[in-house]
Amino acid sequence: MNFLAHIYLSFDDKEITLGNFFADHIRGNKYKHFPEKIQKGILLHREIDTFTDAHPIARQSSKRLHKNYSHYSRVIVDIFYDHFLAKNWTDYSEVPLADYVESFYDLLEDNYEVLPLATKRMMPYMITDNWLLNYANLTGIDRVLNGMNRRTQNKSKMNFAILDLEEHYSDFENEFTAFFEELITFSRQKFISLCED
Repeated sequence: MNFLAHIYLSFDDKEITLGNFFADHIRGNKYKHFPEKIQKGILLHREIDTFTDAHPIARQSSKRLHKNYSHYSRVIVDIFYDHFLAKNWTDYSEVPLADYVESFYDLLEDNYEVLPLATKRMMPYMITDNWLLNYANLTGIDRVLNGMNRRTQNKSKMNFAILDLEEHYSDFENEFTAFFEELITFSRQKFISLCED
């Protein structure tokens, strides 16, 4: 899953949210110096990714893209799924998306000193361009896919994936909706067990 889903699946725990958000910037076991709750957020992130990668619905979405994007197809699906989470946000939260993401940006700024270097470098772009809020529209997703393509030196061709999203929009949305319901249940159980340990 992508940024917005990982933040949402932290169930409003601030330290879990931080770890769950920046876990991709932490390699292996190099997280033991973080506060305990942030460590648990990192572990939750990894559980979510493992569940997602193995899930037949997420694999079905990815398979639709594999011919054109090979191993990048999973990354693209993560971005598509964040789009549907943002677009259908009122189905998942009573807090308006604009307020929710503003609170998250405040959380990052309030905890700047604990963020990994890669997160600190990314943060100004994320906040200035308001990535999380703009996931809700296709223009925002197009911008993200173009940015990801540039980061792969144009090898991934991810900039063309917006066309696949438009062509198979209802299929991807239906798959997201079915999958995310299961992911919320899984993540809540993992969240509870991590917090009990």
